[in-house]
Amino acid sequence: MQITTPDIGVDKATVAEILVKVGDTVAVDDSVVLLESDKASVEVPSTAAGVVKSISVALGDNVAEGTVLIELETEDAAPAAEAPKAEAAPAPQPAVAAAEQAPPAQATPAAASAAVDVQVPDIGVEKATVAEILVKVGDTVDVDDSLVLLESDKASVEVPSTVAGTVESIAIQAGDSVKEGVIILTVKTAGSEPAAEAPKAASAPAAAPAPVEAPAAAQAAPVQTGAIEIAVPDLGVDKAAVAEILVKVGDTVEKDQSIVVVESDKATVEVPSTAAGVIKAIHVELGQNVSEGLALVTIEGESSAPAAAPAAASAPAPKAETKAQPTPAVQSAAVPVSEQGADKLTKAQNDANGKVYAGPAVRKLARELGVILSEVKASGPHARVMKEDIVAYVKTRLTAPQAAPAAASAVQASALPKLPSFDAFGGVEEKMLTRLQQVSIPQLSLNNFIPQVTQFDLADITELEAWRNDLKGGFKKDGISLTIMAFIIKAVAHLLKEEREFAGHLADDGKSVLLRNEIHMGIAVATPDGLTVPVLRNPDQKSIKQIAVELGELGQKARDKKLSPKDLQGANFTISSLGAIGGTAFTPLVNWPQVAILGISPATMQPVWNGEGFDPKLMLPLSLSYDHRVINGADAARFSNKLTKLLKDIRTLLI
Repeated sequence: MQITTPDIGVDKATVAEILVKVGDTVAVDDSVVLLESDKASVEVPSTAAGVVKSISVALGDNVAEGTVLIELETEDAAPAAEAPKAEAAPAPQPAVAAAEQAPPAQATPAAASAAVDVQVPDIGVEKATVAEILVKVGDTVDVDDSLVLLESDKASVEVPSTVAGTVESIAIQAGDSVKEGVIILTVKTAGSEPAAEAPKAASAPAAAPAPVEAPAAAQAAPVQTGAIEIAVPDLGVDKAAVAEILVKVGDTVEKDQSIVVVESDKATVEVPSTAAGVIKAIHVELGQNVSEGLALVTIEGESSAPAAAPAAASAPAPKAETKAQPTPAVQSAAVPVSEQGADKLTKAQNDANGKVYAGPAVRKLARELGVILSEVKASGPHARVMKEDIVAYVKTRLTAPQAAPAAASAVQASALPKLPSFDAFGGVEEKMLTRLQQVSIPQLSLNNFIPQVTQFDLADITELEAWRNDLKGGFKKDGISLTIMAFIIKAVAHLLKEEREFAGHLADDGKSVLLRNEIHMGIAVATPDGLTVPVLRNPDQKSIKQIAVELGELGQKARDKKLSPKDLQGANFTISSLGAIGGTAFTPLVNWPQVAILGISPATMQPVWNGEGFDPKLMLPLSLSYDHRVINGADAARFSNKLTKLLKDIRTLLI
């Protein structure tokens, strides 16, 4: 039996690796050849079980759909397998004929404009996950422009557009599980595109059985709202102890929200929920040893997957009809994995991973585990990174002595002598630090290696406070708390666009400053367990009202312990405020890898000389701490002076 190149969505691809040799025994779906093009990297699976009799291609060969890759010696069942394939070939002919006849009847309306549905092509696997949507509504696309990136365990494929036009609507979202025939998006074509109507016309007869499938989709929806067990993921160690249970029965949790903290002698890990819903049962206790696969909690799930059900129903009827019910279950499993994995690496790190030689399944695993592929030792042919290499790398990191933060903590601790005994002076009572305080120690210890300086200044906010008082009544009616912090954040974000070094990072080699393209501001929030710093995204692009709303939401999530790991990542500047607690000034610590932090103390009325006498002014103390390796004192003084002028007259933001 011959294994041929399937339709991989491109005209031709190059043989990058041959994964079998003559004499090997392969099973159905075992990968036999790795094909690569500028659009896709695909591991071609075997469609039958047997022994490799011959290999028809060589490394570097260009192949197209239908090209023979290998020949298998199959058992007696092989002829039976060939029969359906032979019978299946004529099946599409009526649809093709119908498609060829349809355009003349629709030629007139198509000549003006038409809405064309772009569907998932045959990508060589039964289903795939939407990893990234590469366009948005309103974008103009040409034929062969990539629209969506699909991923499965076997393939990573960029789906090209079959028509040129404007994206009118997008029918899927990141994390959806899709298969051949599912509508991706609708493109509105301009001018005559009669050929583009063919796929739409061909799909019209298939849509006829839709009413029959509607009940199946409706029955499938409750599957998502049933009990979902959240189990221990692969921690890289054989067992770990439950250090803290972060939820209780009846709590509502979101996807990726931490539910349990587990600890080993080498690592502490927060286990996130893979679904949103309500906690129905907790299966573990504090101190219990757990291992991979053990059930932690049961959640009554809430799913967004049913929204994708109509898309599945609108796929070609004969294929979708038999698999309509399993589809939602597949989606519920795929969504969290994709979203969770995507969150663990930055865009820059994902771009760097793209330059390393590895297959799609390996890249997906790296995203899920937050692994930078360039740091992994490759063991595959031609320095190709394998799954086993990533697993070995993660286990090494988890079982080896802790990296930078923990190492810095150890250095600091080793520099101090042991505490003396206090028994002769009345003894001691031990009070445990909160978990938040404990995990903050390594990060805070990094300040021992930062030459930090603090610049102090006073900002006249008399007029700003008067304006805030005028506005806050209207905001309060909308349920929004308008604090002075919202104005400060807006002013600082505006200034950081001019003074980019203050939102940058010192490069590892100490020879350059990495200037960030976006502003993500950490806002320190005091909670009963300690200080936490959620991140406000792109404040420079938001109004005062939007900032005030998000400030309230982040503060509440912090106090309710509902912050996700994503809420705490990516900041490049921090603001810490003493609020109404008191004090006149303080020196906030730079939060590495950032290079600056602004401290805000309570404003007080002070006499200010106007040249003839003293005027009562509301003065706000500012404390700007900075890494002296990156920022000079004169630059810091200029920054704080500009900020005082912005706060004195906030209207200058409009100039």
